[in-house]
Amino acid sequence: QVQLVESGGGPVQTGGSLRLSCQVYGYFYGLYCMGWFRQAPGKERENVAIIYSPGEATDYADSVKGRFTASQNTARTTWYLQMNSLKVDDTGTYYCAAHVGWQNCTRQDVVNYWGQGTQVTVSS
Repeated sequence: QVQLVESGGGPVQTGGSLRLSCQVYGYFYGLYCMGWFRQAPGKERENVAIIYSPGEATDYADSVKGRFTASQNTARTTWYLQMNSLKVDDTGTYYCAAHVGWQNCTRQDVVNYWGQGTQVTVSS
């Protein structure tokens, strides 16, 4: 069984930075992807970043390209989302999620494991 535990959210001003962490307890075999999703108040949850493992290929939503960077540590036990140049529209609850395989990684209905979520609040 795999458990994902997130940390790193909080309040920040527009233009600031935060780094979210997702600690992985357990082990994945074979191909898998780690996604970062967010849910803004009154909106549906959306995928903002994907990192594929093994290897470190990434994909980003257009709204965060050039500002957010997904990465992992060498041991692949912790995943990160570095968020720079934050905007008010980035406010929401951020979830890390893991999916076994490399197909459909942006789809939340195929996620195998979810983190508990961490709140990010960007104020002007």
